[in-house]
Amino acid sequence: MRSAVAAVVNFSMPEGQTQTIMAVDELQAIIQRCQILEEADFRGEDYNLFQVAGQKCLEDGYAAQLLEVIQNVKNKVIIKNMGWNLISPLVRCILAYKQEDEKRELCLKILDQLVQLCNPKELFLGLLEQIEQTSGEQVCQTIMLLLQPLQTVLLKLQNKKAYSVGLSLAMIMNQLTPLPVPYTKQQIQEDKLGLCQCCNAVVDFAKPFVNEVVKNMEKSSECNDTELKEELLKFCMKSLKYPLLTAQLEELEGIEEHPFRRFAAEIIDILLDMRELMPLVFLHHKSRRSLWENQEFEDIERKNSADSLACLSYLVFVQHFGINCFPMVFSSSYLLQCNMAHIEVLLKRTEESMLSKGLDLFESCLLRMEDNGLLHQYLEFREFINVSQDLVKVMTLCPIEHLRKKSLNILQLFIDKFEAEGKYTLFRCLLKTSNHAGVEGYVIKNIKDQIHLSLTKAHDNVWFTGHHLISLLDLVLLLPEGAETDLLQYSDRIMASLNLLRYLVIKDCESDNQTGVWTALAKIEENFLKPLHVGLNMSKAHYEAEIKNKKENRKEAHSSNTICSLTVSGEKMPPMTTEMQLQVLHSALFTFDLIESVLARVEELIEVKVKAVMDENI
Repeated sequence: MRSAVAAVVNFSMPEGQTQTIMAVDELQAIIQRCQILEEADFRGEDYNLFQVAGQKCLEDGYAAQLLEVIQNVKNKVIIKNMGWNLISPLVRCILAYKQEDEKRELCLKILDQLVQLCNPKELFLGLLEQIEQTSGEQVCQTIMLLLQPLQTVLLKLQNKKAYSVGLSLAMIMNQLTPLPVPYTKQQIQEDKLGLCQCCNAVVDFAKPFVNEVVKNMEKSSECNDTELKEELLKFCMKSLKYPLLTAQLEELEGIEEHPFRRFAAEIIDILLDMRELMPLVFLHHKSRRSLWENQEFEDIERKNSADSLACLSYLVFVQHFGINCFPMVFSSSYLLQCNMAHIEVLLKRTEESMLSKGLDLFESCLLRMEDNGLLHQYLEFREFINVSQDLVKVMTLCPIEHLRKKSLNILQLFIDKFEAEGKYTLFRCLLKTSNHAGVEGYVIKNIKDQIHLSLTKAHDNVWFTGHHLISLLDLVLLLPEGAETDLLQYSDRIMASLNLLRYLVIKDCESDNQTGVWTALAKIEENFLKPLHVGLNMSKAHYEAEIKNKKENRKEAHSSNTICSLTVSGEKMPPMTTEMQLQVLHSALFTFDLIESVLARVEELIEVKVKAVMDENI
């Protein structure tokens, strides 16, 4: 009978309408067949036929007929068991239709009906499968489409609810993580892929489950819903690493509600509600039992956790999210100590967003402290030394100029916070480990400032006078490789050392000898002044010979535009004309002349002072 009707239809109707009516007929035929079966008698073939026919109805634009079938009370058992199979074609159609399309609204109504009628367990797996399979530009669209249905289904689940919530959040975050995080104001406003909107939608998705944990905690001091709480905590930790660790979180002019600031505030609120914020900020150093037998997995988890905790500290102590809930009992030095591990994590990164967070967190902690109040014992903590070395690397290697400048300011701030012995210890460490003449020159200038304070204050400072200072000067007043030292490369350090020595000779009379410099003069001459003389003579002779050679080559080539290479301070310079090379060589000679003039002035001052003392003794 059905084939005869189809033949008549085929004879009298256009092909498209025939196919649609056939699809609807096929769906009705399957429905009629299943209506007379018991639920236990449904076969795999029935599920497949239902999915194919339903999909064809959707693709041919006859969602209205499909909706009628689903809403028919007689089909309730069939939809409960088979309806979840329609999720995949349904999602494809919804994403394909434009926002204002009437067919899209019909598809959304079908989705809503499926959420109400289908088996929650089967529908949960179907929704999660769609999220897992999405990719590229459709990731955020798919997730935002399915968050509400997924939340409704999860709230219906009775068994393994915590596991299912955790699996959902993990799947969602895994899909979002590969997406680039908008960083500039323009990128945030455009939100091209919808990440900003999606992140805040995910937090709203999690709220009912957070509320459930909070209610259980209020009922009992020992929360019996630890599994759900643990899953939500994992979500918060993942969110701290992505997108918040990468995101720009400063307030931006022209953006009334910064989406990532809102997301950060929501994550902090979740941690506060579950009473996990304080333990994470202050008790992170307590070891937790590892769940991994594989060492590689354990290392990855530890690194991810370190990144998340570093971001959390930044949110609390720099952006002040949740800060009002903190008891005002912690000393500024304790807060610095707690945050040093986080600062170290951030300063080891090379991305601008993370480096800037590390510098901001370090600066924020230091600004809470008074100058000269940080005890030298803090330098016994490994993180304090590591952070100072990481800061030097940012100063010298970071390609971003404003971060280099900021790191230099923070280094000075760090120095200022230590009391005398701490400054002394830090200076020794930096001189031994920085391996950068500019940094060493900067440290030597700081040493000179501390000596000046010691000599001008009413009370003596034992760390920058006498035998302690002489021990420090042993690291300062020497050439790293003797007379063979590359004077051009070390010019910043050498000039700072000569200026320090000149200051000591002028300020400290030989009769007083507060600094001890006059006692150590013979050693200073042997280790520093004499090798410097020899090195200057060798360097000047070498560069003068190079200049003469370049000039002769220029005459032979009859052109000053010949491109050649040049090596200065061990580094090969970019290709330059002979004239450009000559300019570089003359600049080097000027530097040597400058060093030589300061050296001559220092030796002259020493000679005058020594002669004056000898005259007094006659």
